[in-house]
Amino acid sequence: MNFFEIENTVIELFGYSISYVELIGTLFGLVSVYYATRANILTWATGIVNEIFLFILFFQVQLYADMFLQVYFFAVTLYGWYIWKAKTTEIKISEIQLSPNLYLLAAIVVGSIISGFLFKNIHLILPQYFTKQAAYPFTDSFVMVSSIVATILLAFKKIENWYLWISVDVICVVLYFKKGIYFLSFEYLIFLGLASYGFYNWKRQLRYE
Repeated sequence: MNFFEIENTVIELFGYSISYVELIGTLFGLVSVYYATRANILTWATGIVNEIFLFILFFQVQLYADMFLQVYFFAVTLYGWYIWKAKTTEIKISEIQLSPNLYLLAAIVVGSIISGFLFKNIHLILPQYFTKQAAYPFTDSFVMVSSIVATILLAFKKIENWYLWISVDVICVVLYFKKGIYFLSFEYLIFLGLASYGFYNWKRQLRYE
């Protein structure tokens, strides 16, 4: 059996079989988010491993928007890693003013709708690659678009990235549970706690900068 197939399990917990790809992707995701809460540059290196394995996982469970999101994450991870490492002066945690935040919110809503229609029909547009219809295309698209914006904000250490991650985490707990990838769903419950801590920690640092 192929190592990367979700049917190839490494452990069973409470009757749920956890595949190698789900386990590796989940563990490195947890480490990456922990480093993000500490504003530690290792968040980018560990994030790369997480993105590769989740790309494989999401293709197999028909969450295509999430799958393509990992490609974006990979590119932005390299960019964010470069920004944090190349700056001669450390990037400071900062906030965005109200008006730009409203534009970002509008962009997320519009982007999610457009993306949702695309992924809803991707099995018709590219049937040779996507033989099954996308699951929850609009919800999945909201997760994708919000995560894209949140990653950019994280790269520039904008505290608003945590608002988006908290929203994404709440949705993903439910979405992944409904898709039967329970270990990943549980991971996002932990992510929710980490994102809340990350917001608190960044807010505290911002207060003293």
